[in-house]
Amino acid sequence: MTNYGKCFTEWREAAGQEWHDYTRHEFVEGIRLGTLPQPAFMNYLVQDYMFLINFCRAWAFAVVKAGTLEEMQACSRTVDTLLQTELGALHTEVCAKAGLTPEALAEVEEAVPNVAYTRYVLDSGLSGDFLDLLAALAPCVLGYGEIGLRLAKESAPDNPYAEWIATYAGEAYQASCVEVGQLLDSAVARRLGDHPEATPRWTELSKRFTMATRLEVGFWGLGRE
Repeated sequence: MTNYGKCFTEWREAAGQEWHDYTRHEFVEGIRLGTLPQPAFMNYLVQDYMFLINFCRAWAFAVVKAGTLEEMQACSRTVDTLLQTELGALHTEVCAKAGLTPEALAEVEEAVPNVAYTRYVLDSGLSGDFLDLLAALAPCVLGYGEIGLRLAKESAPDNPYAEWIATYAGEAYQASCVEVGQLLDSAVARRLGDHPEATPRWTELSKRFTMATRLEVGFWGLGRE
């Protein structure tokens, strides 16, 4: 169990089976065991590259929706982590080894589950407030952090997906997860008070978190040969 803050812990618990289906998906277990076929992994990675571009835009939009300088700075640092650690050090390099250049990746058509997820997140920010956007963003950032830590403990050293696992279990990504968890807690407390669970907004935000988790489950399905 990861320690990414109070809000995440409670929303994660409220998501119930949806969270289990996301973090224990057969695709994730295939990575853990090293048995996932390489073509399936590359299908996922290419779509995830496209996903992360829009995900970075959503985090950049969070800078606009933020209410304090500290919130803006935290969101900005998350954008940097996603651009440099995920898109840069992981996706671009792994795809390059497979012969896929950034130009080729830019020509890839987004799959329907990819469009559904990214547009849901962006719409959460457009139609809602800062908390709505954070609730929609959190499952991806923190879920991958949780998955990375578990797989780092449970997978073999010679796992063919060790680079992917190390990215999400690594110091830079985990530091970003801790900061996002702290951002969630402080942003919620600032807007909803010390007992946010007693407000109607809490249930709405929890449901938004669960919906984004459900869309994560659908995204794993893109990892097919």
